[in-house]
Amino acid sequence: MTASLPHQAAPPDEPSRPPENPRHKAERRAITLLIIGLLIGVPAGYLVISANQSRDSGKDKEAKYSATGLTAGWPSKVQRRLYQVNVPHPADHIAYYETNNWKTSRLYVMFSTNQAGLDSFLAAMGVREDQLKKDHITIGARDRKISGWTFDGPGPWSGFTHKQKNPSPTQDVVVNTSDPKNPVLYVVSRTVP
Repeated sequence: MTASLPHQAAPPDEPSRPPENPRHKAERRAITLLIIGLLIGVPAGYLVISANQSRDSGKDKEAKYSATGLTAGWPSKVQRRLYQVNVPHPADHIAYYETNNWKTSRLYVMFSTNQAGLDSFLAAMGVREDQLKKDHITIGARDRKISGWTFDGPGPWSGFTHKQKNPSPTQDVVVNTSDPKNPVLYVVSRTVP
């Protein structure tokens, strides 16, 4: 058996409310549904957009770090500073590739430039063009295999090694001057972490 509970009477100073008409009731319910929909829909939409952006970012990073050869474009400023590879302006046909392991990190960079760009690049390493050794390929077989460079096209080819004390990087540079107005440079900069 259930006992009925007494109802509390309204305070005497409060006027009684008129009964709610059906139209007002429908408007109130519509506004309540709209607010609930917004409270659920806005965060859900944000999560969907955020998830898509995160997935796209992951795909870009995966493509960058899964590259197994030279990638067209400029190395990042951080890479150029860390490996001390000063790509001059103007430079065209730029490609790079970075490898890292516990023993040695390497940055492979290839680009073409003009005579002023070549002079600027060499000056940054303290070398003049007349100090390049003719027919001297300083980039070893291991690095050629990794980068895909063959150095068997028309020359003349010349090169030098810019040795520095650790932790500064050491660079092997090969220059192809078959087109004297647009020399092509190949650089392997390696550093020991």
